[in-house]
Amino acid sequence: MKKPFIHDDFILQSEAAKRLYSDYSKDEPIIDYHCHLPPQEIAEDKNFNNLTNIWLDGDHYKWRAMRTCGVDEKYITGSASDKEKFMVWAETVPKTLKNPLYHWTHMELKNPFGITEQLLDGKSAEKVWDKCNEMLQLPEFSTRGLLKRNNVKVVATTDDPTDTLEYHQQLMEEKVDEFIMVPTFRPDRGMEIENGDEWRNWVQKLSEVSGVNISSFDDFLEALRQRHDFFDEMGCRASDHGTDRPYSDDFTGKEIAVIFKKTLDGQSPSEEEVRKFKSAFLYHCGVMDEEKGWVYQLHVGAIRNNNSRMMKQLGRDTGFDSIGDFELALPLSHLLNRLDAQDNLPKVVLYNSNPRDNELMATMIGNFQDGSVAGKLQHGPPWWFLDQKDGIEAHIESLSNMGVLSEFIGMTTDSRSFLSYPRHEYYRRVLCNVLGSDMEKGLLPPDFDLVGNMAKDISFENANTFFDFKAD
Repeated sequence: MKKPFIHDDFILQSEAAKRLYSDYSKDEPIIDYHCHLPPQEIAEDKNFNNLTNIWLDGDHYKWRAMRTCGVDEKYITGSASDKEKFMVWAETVPKTLKNPLYHWTHMELKNPFGITEQLLDGKSAEKVWDKCNEMLQLPEFSTRGLLKRNNVKVVATTDDPTDTLEYHQQLMEEKVDEFIMVPTFRPDRGMEIENGDEWRNWVQKLSEVSGVNISSFDDFLEALRQRHDFFDEMGCRASDHGTDRPYSDDFTGKEIAVIFKKTLDGQSPSEEEVRKFKSAFLYHCGVMDEEKGWVYQLHVGAIRNNNSRMMKQLGRDTGFDSIGDFELALPLSHLLNRLDAQDNLPKVVLYNSNPRDNELMATMIGNFQDGSVAGKLQHGPPWWFLDQKDGIEAHIESLSNMGVLSEFIGMTTDSRSFLSYPRHEYYRRVLCNVLGSDMEKGLLPPDFDLVGNMAKDISFENANTFFDFKAD
């Protein structure tokens, strides 16, 4: 019988790799410490109507591929029916050979749908559509059912400080045993003073939800801190900051007060003032995180919303972002040093979108490790354009060579889809393949407990300990 494309030994190219994966990594629970799953859908235990709703809606990876293959926007984000959109996606899949989408697509058909006997294309699309849609109506294919099915112990959503967190509260009151859902403090909108009225409207919303009348920068910080406290009460263990670069210009309190007031009053800040404000904002968020023992996550290096025409038509996060080539080393050093010098440096996870910056990040984190926490600073997992096999391998090698791989906190989905949990399996397979290959080459000892327990810790326990989730 012909072996299916996604089989038990997929990616595992040596006997050592197979043993490491099957005996040490495969069955470890999942800590998804950074994702974009909608809390409401988890709280309401939603069942999706069809495969397009759960798989294609909001997936800008797939949208980019479809556009590249000549698919009209009608079948991507437009007026076409859900079935039409899926059928066009299925016809696109064979064209994605050598793109990680081809791997992910077939891994996600295997888990959770059990489809391994056929590849997805225009010919198989109807059968796949019917089978998956029928399964999606079952209780075990609800949002919570899928989390349980994938042995997910922690879901850390991404939440604006102005969010009410009502769905987190709902889940807490239910006292769900199988997993926990915690918020993550994502205050990007508060940093974007260059956005004028959009920023001012956000400040007004922050004022309303916090109960703080905001007329000065001190008021602004008080309101942010109030929300920070509330998030902490709701189980939050981390903040997250998505920015093009690690802003760390020198600033004074008086300067920031003036910049804040003039922008709040409707004036446009200069480029220098924008940089200073962002620098102050990132610093103060780090201080708040350190006070509570949170993790400070920093995603840098992407150029977002490049296509202004499509930005107006579709909005943010619709597939028009790319890798940037910003200067990172000096400003990142300055930001971390400013926090460290004043004893305000929290645990940190640094994510880069440009592969050229792997070694930069791997060496930067070593500058501020202080022995207080194992792996206090982390080079975060391969992110966005780098979360494929080559990117994962490059990250493993740079971190191994210039840091300590055994303290690494493992993969996260960074996804809006409940079908993305095979990303953890994908990472674990690549990790075990790299380690197994080194064992067979004699570059690592032939001690499976020694090497395997490292893979096991990277798969689950390191993240569980680092974020202090206390998951079983």
